[in-house]
Amino acid sequence: MIRRWFLVVTALASLALALSACGSKKDVTTTHGALQRVDLMLDYLPNADHAAIYAAQATGAFRQAGLDVRIHVPSDPAAPLKLVAAGKADIAVSYEPELLLARDKGLRVASIAALVQKPLTSIISLNGKVKTAKDLAGKTVGTAGIPYQTAYLQTIAKAAGVDPASIHEVNVGFNLVPAMVSKKVDATLGAYWNVEAVQLEREHKHPTVIRMEQAGMPTYQELVLIARQEDLRSRGPVMRRFVQALARGAKAVKENPAVGIDPLLKANPDLDRGFVEESVRATIPTFFPENTSFPWGYQNATEWEAYGRWMVQQGLLKTLPTPTSLTNEFLPGRGI
Repeated sequence: MIRRWFLVVTALASLALALSACGSKKDVTTTHGALQRVDLMLDYLPNADHAAIYAAQATGAFRQAGLDVRIHVPSDPAAPLKLVAAGKADIAVSYEPELLLARDKGLRVASIAALVQKPLTSIISLNGKVKTAKDLAGKTVGTAGIPYQTAYLQTIAKAAGVDPASIHEVNVGFNLVPAMVSKKVDATLGAYWNVEAVQLEREHKHPTVIRMEQAGMPTYQELVLIARQEDLRSRGPVMRRFVQALARGAKAVKENPAVGIDPLLKANPDLDRGFVEESVRATIPTFFPENTSFPWGYQNATEWEAYGRWMVQQGLLKTLPTPTSLTNEFLPGRGI
């Protein structure tokens, strides 16, 4: 009953957004006139997760859609959602769980597209200390101190038949890799399989990776694009042009990874080219839905409901997410 309600109301919400966007279903590849400025706030320093964004910028896809996109790097990874909610940024890259937590606190924000379709967060260990979730028993595991990461660890342990109380969790902040290398912890939960695990492999440290959705966690979309709910109505055409230009950027990276790699290296000169090349290639499949009939950026309402239900069960949310948490209205070929 709840699932049927969720899907039906999601469809109605999408319809309402479509109507408010002035019937702007038409996909835009080129436009004329003055460029409209869009301030985009990243979630972190430029990395492989943002390859499609930098490709859209470098190939001129944003400008062809009539947009002057300004890419900003946050001084605080917790800031992007708040900046969007306050109207100080137009769109932000954030995380599905963070969006749901923000909405539970009353922020009027919504996800307009998925940038990365699958969880990147993973359990990583070195020297074969944790090969499977069953090996977590009696181990010391470092996390970044984020409440839902603790819940991930407990859920995965229970799914593997391990008593969560037998695991010693340590908050190591963002020092996930150093904590492993220094043997302060046996494993970490919080590092990305497409970033930190790739770097560790390049350093011949032979990491073992356990992915969230393969270890008992309901799947979720690691990175999503967030905008204010009122902007979905008042700036619907701009949102549509932005999302569809970004879809072309993702396609360009898939066809030629260098299109995203070169501007990434320019944006973050501290990155090693060989590492970025491997990281981007590992990430590319997650830019697109597994079901190829869905457009780039597609958000599965059933999966969002399942993840939201899990968050409620873990005491992370007070109530189930409302259908207006996400919309696929602005994706290529969507709308009315």
